[in-house]
Amino acid sequence: MIYLDNAATTWPKPPQVMQALNEAMRRYGANPGRGGHSMGLAASQAVYQCRETAARMFHLDDPSGVIFTLNCTMSLNMVLKGILRNGGRVVVSSLEHNAVMRPLNALSDGEPVYDVARVVEGDDDATVENFRRCIRPSTRAIVCTHASNVFGVRLPITRLGALAAERGLLFVVDAAQTAGVFPIDMEADQIHFLCLAGHKGLYGPMGTGMLLCRGSYSLPPFIEGGTGSRSLELRQPNDLPERLESGTPNTPGICALRAGMELVMKTGVDTIAQREMRQITYLYDFLKTCDGIELYTQRPSLPISAPVLSLNIRNVPSERTAELLNRQGIAVRAGLHCAPSAHRHYGTLPGGTVRLAPSLHTTGQEIDRTCRTLWQLSKKLG
Repeated sequence: MIYLDNAATTWPKPPQVMQALNEAMRRYGANPGRGGHSMGLAASQAVYQCRETAARMFHLDDPSGVIFTLNCTMSLNMVLKGILRNGGRVVVSSLEHNAVMRPLNALSDGEPVYDVARVVEGDDDATVENFRRCIRPSTRAIVCTHASNVFGVRLPITRLGALAAERGLLFVVDAAQTAGVFPIDMEADQIHFLCLAGHKGLYGPMGTGMLLCRGSYSLPPFIEGGTGSRSLELRQPNDLPERLESGTPNTPGICALRAGMELVMKTGVDTIAQREMRQITYLYDFLKTCDGIELYTQRPSLPISAPVLSLNIRNVPSERTAELLNRQGIAVRAGLHCAPSAHRHYGTLPGGTVRLAPSLHTTGQEIDRTCRTLWQLSKKLG
């Protein structure tokens, strides 16, 4: 199989990740933070080492601010429902995933609690100005994706972080598509809450995510329960990570996630970005010459794009194209990709697009075969 659905979940997982998962199942079978015996202490140390790795990778000065979650969606829910628990508004981009838009919709009672800033592809000045115009006296935060999971368009998070700081707002970044592909510096980009998916560009298992918290703003607990500390008190502990973590964590998944992050850092995020972007631009340039193929963005490039490409064969439903590619052994994703806002922005509702996303493991031969297959399908169907 040629697997190009890496924007959903990377596959295959690196050997180091699978080895770490297996080793954790054998060595760390006890609950971390819950027992005084040697296995429990070893599990606690393994979990803390992953916090340290994440803090180092994303430039967070305190590893206790690394919170383990099930996925990026859970992280975003924790932040949005915490920030807006007593009212207020946020500014979001026109390219947001439903992991942002559905929680905000749930928090809206009659009137939306968010304002939408239109992203102008290739024009950061216009994009930042659109965010600035959306800020109201009741705005509490800027919340945005680092890059669209559908079209790969990147947002200028360094400039948006500076805008948030200038206006005294919190800055929340959804890095589901960019963590492990582009450098992210929470300190330099002035990010208060960074929401991550462990199973994508960090090459961890499904069911692993992180919320990285920087600064003095304290989110309320999302769930309450056992933390292994201050058990006599019925109130959830105030200190991180216990404030936002309850119950038994996914220790094997956390250990495997650490192995994925270590691999990414050893390989180099710049190296990964350049490799994947070469493959996306090769796809784009080839498909641009095919009369039956519809492309929706400017030519991808590292300053403005993530390595994700959306397309359609003219007059063919995206799901049909994906089905035909699957018959040829090419795995892609079709439809709305849980991001109707992005499709509305690019005029691809209601049918959506076919999305292609390589990974560290994608080869040039696989990209060549994908190009030829799409060309043949476009000649036959387009």
